[in-house]
Amino acid sequence: MTGKAMARRARLGAAFIVAVAALSGCSGDGKGEPAWTAGSSPSDSSTAGAQLTSAPEATPGSSASGTRPAGTGTESPSAGSTAAAWKVYSDSTKNVSFELPRDWIAQSVSPDQGTLPGALKVEVKDAKGAYVATLQTGLPSPSAAACAEAARKPYVVVSSVPVDLPHREGDGLITPHVVFRVIQGYKYFGSYGITNVVGGSDGRACALQNIVRGPEGKGDVSFGDLAALKAFAPDEKVAPAKAFDTLDQAAKYVNEGSEFANVQRMLMSLEIKS
Repeated sequence: MTGKAMARRARLGAAFIVAVAALSGCSGDGKGEPAWTAGSSPSDSSTAGAQLTSAPEATPGSSASGTRPAGTGTESPSAGSTAAAWKVYSDSTKNVSFELPRDWIAQSVSPDQGTLPGALKVEVKDAKGAYVATLQTGLPSPSAAACAEAARKPYVVVSSVPVDLPHREGDGLITPHVVFRVIQGYKYFGSYGITNVVGGSDGRACALQNIVRGPEGKGDVSFGDLAALKAFAPDEKVAPAKAFDTLDQAAKYVNEGSEFANVQRMLMSLEIKS
């Protein structure tokens, strides 16, 4: 394993639990009161759960991180992950690689139209053949979509861990992170992925992009269940995004379940040669 991969593994660390939607409402020590809940008033702790330790979304030039002991080697899981054995996927050019549980499947498929030459698209499924995530490289940067004030929804960063990837810097961009975020609609809709794009001002957004803006000429990179998360309408298909009745359920998915632990390790292991 390379020194870079070992350093990334050591940073896998503890996820951050957030119950603050409006970044302006966070105190200086990163803690705040729940700003909203699904179907109840902010004071109803039975819906949102007890006050949660907050970790607001990073702002340009800053990062949020946490560490705890991690496993070493691909035969044993790092802290939090539960798969007993891991393998490494690498593209034919050896420019892109990531770890995944040994019984998961990584399949290269044809890149989408409009991607840059040499673009890569890999779909990941679990041992039962269920969809987990898609890795895409060489993506063109989309134009900023219009977002009316009335359409902006509160969102929460449930987990955010920095990851070392080639990226572009600029307004509205941060250092890349592996994140799990939820946005409020008729339920809390959640999605995991990599990003260096700030979600939105004042803890509200029309969509949350799981995209890392790549260096000029290299194209963008997406690795997650969705390229962008939005608040779904009742008649829309939610999958592969997650849906929760409460913020507390989203927190438990991140901190107590094996699925996210293994997904997080996989996303954190991504290496792209610049």
